[in-house]
Amino acid sequence: MAGEDKRPITYRDAGVDIDEGARAVERIREHVRSTYRPEVVGDIGGFGGLFSAAALKDMDEPVLVSSTDGVGTKLKVAQLLDRHDTVGIDLVAMCANDVLVTGAEPLFFLDYVAIGSLRAEKVEAIVRGIAEGCRQAGCSLIGGEMAEHPGTMAPEDYDLSGFCVGVVDRAKAVTGESIAPGDVVLGLASSGLHSNGYSLVRKALVEGREDALGLPNTVLGGATLGDVLLEPTRIYVRPVLGALRVVGGVHGMAHITGGGITENLARVLPEGREARIALGSWRVPPIFALVQREAALPDDEMLRTFNMGIGFVLVCEARSAAEVAARLTAAGERVFEIGTIVEGEGGVRYA
Repeated sequence: MAGEDKRPITYRDAGVDIDEGARAVERIREHVRSTYRPEVVGDIGGFGGLFSAAALKDMDEPVLVSSTDGVGTKLKVAQLLDRHDTVGIDLVAMCANDVLVTGAEPLFFLDYVAIGSLRAEKVEAIVRGIAEGCRQAGCSLIGGEMAEHPGTMAPEDYDLSGFCVGVVDRAKAVTGESIAPGDVVLGLASSGLHSNGYSLVRKALVEGREDALGLPNTVLGGATLGDVLLEPTRIYVRPVLGALRVVGGVHGMAHITGGGITENLARVLPEGREARIALGSWRVPPIFALVQREAALPDDEMLRTFNMGIGFVLVCEARSAAEVAARLTAAGERVFEIGTIVEGEGGVRYA
């Protein structure tokens, strides 16, 4: 019979280790369970994640809000430093902060880990970070996938994707439609670069200088470049939802990601409304000055590429702004009044 003398080719021979995958699942089990809300039905390992919708019955018109995103080339820095326990926080933040923009509460999260060669310890570190992000955002990690890609990805390479679902009662949704002249723009401090602009950052600061990642940097106040570049994206869910539940008058919100304040705040402004942002009204972390110097970028290009120290924006009616700011400050946020809304042709203008 043709081929009867051939040695069997196993899945492991092809580069996929099922046993290592099972070991990884066992190592992440408790991290996943630590994120469970009461609405979670079942446990890790099912074909689909189950989440009870019973709590939605208390809303007049519950609207589901979803977002999907990744971490991008920040992962290359994590791989260079062999530090994988923070990028999962970034993954959750990129999705949960987007869901938050509408005033929605994140409910559950799913992840996708594509990896060249699966090592249980590395996967555990990644998922540990995802679980931490879910705890910070108050959502449950109810499902995911680990996919080994031998032959298409380098053994040490991996990529992450996430998917988040939240809910808001339609009458309480924050849409931006009510933004009006005289409204105040509040900015919440970022924790640094967050997860945007890393292709440019790596080209300007890392390529050819990988050995410098672990050295103290005077421009960064003695911190290492590696530590600053891997600082996780801040998750604003709990403080912002807490303020919204007590104080009215928030007319619009924006998550400041790629495109900076310039493009992201403009996305929520209604026609005929313009945001006037006062440069110098907030503290810009030193990493941005370092990037600007090494990349020789003009100010306007920095402002439309990076968050420049502002990770989330709230547009509030003037009479509510001080109380919103006070509540956010009490919840641990650094809050800056960075501008106002005026009549105009739309978009963001800096002064």
